[in-house]
Amino acid sequence: MNKIRKIVAFKNYFEDFLLEQSERVQNKIYKILEAIEILEQIPSRYLKHIKNTDGLYEVRVQLGTDIWRVFCFFDGERLVILLNGFQKKTQKTPKREIEKAQKLMKEYYKQKEQENGN
Repeated sequence: MNKIRKIVAFKNYFEDFLLEQSERVQNKIYKILEAIEILEQIPSRYLKHIKNTDGLYEVRVQLGTDIWRVFCFFDGERLVILLNGFQKKTQKTPKREIEKAQKLMKEYYKQKEQENGN
């Protein structure tokens, strides 16, 4: 299978979230991430841009009536950076979760700048 995108986790935020989930949920998350890596057009039921943000997306995971979200963004063409995740219990994505993801996104770019010696 050819991968169109490379998925990378920023620091340990995604892994920490993943380890808190049951094996069933972890497997579902991996399946959706694999789809994001290999599908040319990603269905919005898997990946959706978050309104009023600068390039922040959510990976959408649903198992029965339970819903999880994992924040991510693109760095350039193909890199998807996985940030924090949470189990969604309300209709709207909590503002504090979006703010946390935006903070991590800034942190990522700041760290990248430092690594590139700018």
